[in-house]
Amino acid sequence: MDQPSRGTRAEDAERPSGPTRGADVALSVADVVKTYGSNRALDGVTITVRRGEFVALLGPNGAGKSTLFQLLSGLFTPDGGAIEVAGHDIRKNAVPALSSLGIVFQSPTLDQELSVLANLKFHTDLHGMPPRVARERIATELAAVGLTERQHDHVRTLSGGNKRRVELARALLHEPTILLMDEPTVGLDPRSRREILTHVLKLKRERQIAVLWATHLVDEADESDRVVVMARGKVLKAGSAADLRRDMGTQTLSEAFLKLTGGEASEAA
Repeated sequence: MDQPSRGTRAEDAERPSGPTRGADVALSVADVVKTYGSNRALDGVTITVRRGEFVALLGPNGAGKSTLFQLLSGLFTPDGGAIEVAGHDIRKNAVPALSSLGIVFQSPTLDQELSVLANLKFHTDLHGMPPRVARERIATELAAVGLTERQHDHVRTLSGGNKRRVELARALLHEPTILLMDEPTVGLDPRSRREILTHVLKLKRERQIAVLWATHLVDEADESDRVVVMARGKVLKAGSAADLRRDMGTQTLSEAFLKLTGGEASEAA
């Protein structure tokens, strides 16, 4: 597990000591830059996520988290640096790279007028799954999120928490190497937030899936294997929650986060 030492620059803390190409590396982001006009949205971002590792990407609104996820999901290309997913360069070998991703976006992406089952079938068809395999995987993921009995309901009739569960189930149907979660609990009640986080932590343990969880809520980062703190398009520091508390001389991760970001976070607890 990557851990920074005292006095280590953030970008060095996130840079693995050995080569990033390896069976255990699910995601490698190296010196990535993205600009929009005069705005440098990402400024030399380096992050590595290994299989079976839960990494919390913690930053205030406007830190660059969503921009990074847009690059990781292939919606845009970086101006500099390199991104590899499961060993595949996303620029040179996009199809296997993107097929190794499971993504839950911040904004809802389900078809509200279709049933839960129809939304999931559409995803399995996109990935070219044989019907029998598709049925088995849909049944498995619906059972895992507790929505088997609601598979024929229209998505528009579901609560916000249940819609998120459907999106999470859909993201896992093709058995990705890494799960990207972009502010997945925004707008959810505390119970639904907790249930989504608990389920993803269970997936990490039981399936050894890698997770990159972007959030501005510190309590969601407390149970991660590593925390990567971002602000103003840069990685400020990375390490376990305990490392960050120790290095920043604070009692809580919330205090360490606020100290690192200059109090930019509006919801630090």
